[in-house]
Amino acid sequence: MLIGELSARTGASARLLRYYESKGLLRARREANGYRVYDEDAVTRVRQIKALLDAGLPTERIREVLPCARGEKPDLDMCPQLRELLARQLRALDEDIEKLRHNRTRLANLAGDVRG
Repeated sequence: MLIGELSARTGASARLLRYYESKGLLRARREANGYRVYDEDAVTRVRQIKALLDAGLPTERIREVLPCARGEKPDLDMCPQLRELLARQLRALDEDIEKLRHNRTRLANLAGDVRG
């Protein structure tokens, strides 16, 4: 299928699909005319990418996770490497949340919690 059809079927813009391809998350082959052509499984792959992005994974991590993804949800085959990768990502999110809480408290103290 061409990029326009993949875009229509997944809701991802053509620009976003090209970005996924540039990051190594999606593969296309080129026709003689230069058009990108995607296999049928690209629909599932794009839906997996979107679900993993929605879960807060950056594209660099998604590239590592995709080989373990099954189905559109996706379900993940938990190998030790994937378990460690996800644990690291969770720890990083916990650290970010703690920093945001700290910053919010300090800012609220400075502002007298102006939200009313």
